[in-house]
Amino acid sequence: MSDKKTNEQTAEELEAAAKELREASEQLAAASEQADAAAAQTESLLGAIDALAHTGGPGQFIYLAAIFALACFVGYYVVWSVTPALHTPLMSVTNAVSSVVIVGALIAVGADVAQSPAGGLSRALGVVAVALASVNIFGGFMVTNRMLAMYKKKEG
Repeated sequence: MSDKKTNEQTAEELEAAAKELREASEQLAAASEQADAAAAQTESLLGAIDALAHTGGPGQFIYLAAIFALACFVGYYVVWSVTPALHTPLMSVTNAVSSVVIVGALIAVGADVAQSPAGGLSRALGVVAVALASVNIFGGFMVTNRMLAMYKKKEG
């Protein structure tokens, strides 16, 4: 009799887990649709900004500042629409993105632009970008290792 109860409880737990998995899948699909919509809007805005920049409109700084602002908005909406169950995979992707940021920042730091008026600013912003991306990568790996340690069997 207890085996039958245990089997019924296990079946109920499996059904509940399957339901949670379906809900998480639906949330992921909704987040993916939001990200696609945001990407489409961003692409159209970038096209408009690009056309404006190449027709004698605002200077290069305004163009790049607009791209940065749009990237911030897209990043915000993509990251905050992710379910907690997908946090660890998102963290690993964030670490990968930060490693690309470090490569770009190192190029900015080492670029031979000292003769240009923006040379010092480029180098300073490159150093700041390297520092911030390094903190992000290091913290991401610490959090990931800590989360993975929760799944290891404890000795003793």
